[in-house]
Amino acid sequence: MSVQEFDLRAYLLGPAMGTGRPGTWAVERQLLDRATGTHGTFSGVVHFSPTDDGGLAFREEGTVRWPTFTGPAFREYLLRPSADTSALDVFFADGRPFHRMSFAPAASHDDHWCDPDTYRVSYTFEGPDRFAYTWDVSGPRKNLLLTSRLHRLPGGRLGSEP
Repeated sequence: MSVQEFDLRAYLLGPAMGTGRPGTWAVERQLLDRATGTHGTFSGVVHFSPTDDGGLAFREEGTVRWPTFTGPAFREYLLRPSADTSALDVFFADGRPFHRMSFAPAASHDDHWCDPDTYRVSYTFEGPDRFAYTWDVSGPRKNLLLTSRLHRLPGGRLGSEP
């Protein structure tokens, strides 16, 4: 399938080969504070669900493990259609623009300025049931590398069966 024919919304929502609950992915994230050498992790689930505007609601929930904190964490975004079906525009839950999500080689990287730091994201398609993204955060306040790997859950939830 060519990049022009790739439907990112359908990919995130649809289970491969008709198995599993649509739009449910496991996520494992490695956290590195390069300034201090501190390592942490996040493990959880991402749910993509359709919205009325043809986009997706993104909800991530799980457990963060950091030397100074271990406990629940979540985040929510809105993914809205772009002019190209191979990309979605990502917004914070309050509607502020964040970045563009795409696996297309020319569009798989994007930046977000969060004063005073710069967030650079890179998305990688790894197959019909796997993808990854990396945030490289740099500036006077942060120096982070956050690497996330997602795989589609066949049963819809961790530990569940269809």
